Amino acid sequence: MLSATERLQDEVIQDVDALVESMGRVRDHIATLIFGQTRVVDQVLITLLSGGHVLLVGVPGLAKTRLTEMLGTILGLSEQRVQFTPDLMPADILGSEVLEETETGRRSFRFIEGPVFCQLLMADEINRASPRTQSALLQAMQEHKISVAGRSHALPHPFHVIATQNPIEQEGIYPLPEAQLDRFLMQVDIDYPGRDDEWKMLVETTGSTEKLAEQVLTAEELCAAQRLVRTVPVGESVVEAILELIRSGRPKTSNIKLVADNVSWGPGPRAGQALMLATRARALLDGRVSPSIDDVVALAPPVLRHRMNISFTARAEGLTLEQVIEQMCAPFA
Repeated sequence: MLSATERLQDEVIQDVDALVESMGRVRDHIATLIFGQTRVVDQVLITLLSGGHVLLVGVPGLAKTRLTEMLGTILGLSEQRVQFTPDLMPADILGSEVLEETETGRRSFRFIEGPVFCQLLMADEINRASPRTQSALLQAMQEHKISVAGRSHALPHPFHVIATQNPIEQEGIYPLPEAQLDRFLMQVDIDYPGRDDEWKMLVETTGSTEKLAEQVLTAEELCAAQRLVRTVPVGESVVEAILELIRSGRPKTSNIKLVADNVSWGPGPRAGQALMLATRARALLDGRVSPSIDDVVALAPPVLRHRMNISFTARAEGLTLEQVIEQMCAPFA
């Protein structure tokens, strides 16, 4: 007869197997619609399984918008899209209160919800809006609620923001402040697809018919998966690796000369929390019940690249943030 602990372990293994099977269907379906971006898709799925938000950075035409729209359908999430422009106001995202008058002449305010009241919000070209408008998302991303006219309004659950950013246009943009960047669990940089994938994309997407996304999961199943991620045990060696990695990126506490001499500011504690959750999600996505140090090394770039900054002098000398993060990961590779 199985003990309580053994029964619990069996239940966890069954839940992991079910998650691996369902996320495999999600990945396979996305692969029929988007070509050559397996790494990007996996990192976005890891972010969503971790319950976080993701910033997609890439030149136009790399399927950033298409991926977000498809994820809403595939994961069964209600979605909204906001095109960020310089004249966009906070009320255009959050909503506003309007004065209504009844037939008897009684007046009252009624709150009209903005597009943020959804489960998957796409903030397209987020750095084109003013800092005032960008900051409207801060409370929503951190607390999953907003405050308008002194009243709090809860957002749907789950709530995720997928923001896009164009790295090649520098005119008419407002770089995201550090506090906003830190709310994104990952910054996923998107590269051009390989030649074979681009050939397949040309053939598949220019025909007379177009493949459409179909629902694979429900919002409730995604929430259950997010709860499962938080129950995954993390070994002491992995926790130590995450802690050492995060602290080595801070110039005042780092024992790495490259960091101490060239990094202006390093990752805060939220980076460690993000890396802990992301390593758990990556392990489950691969069918493992516990993360490894390899997961930490693999996820360090997307988790840290928007939470660190190198000095102007270091940039002028050709040093990149990717090189710094690679040096930080070297002791664990």
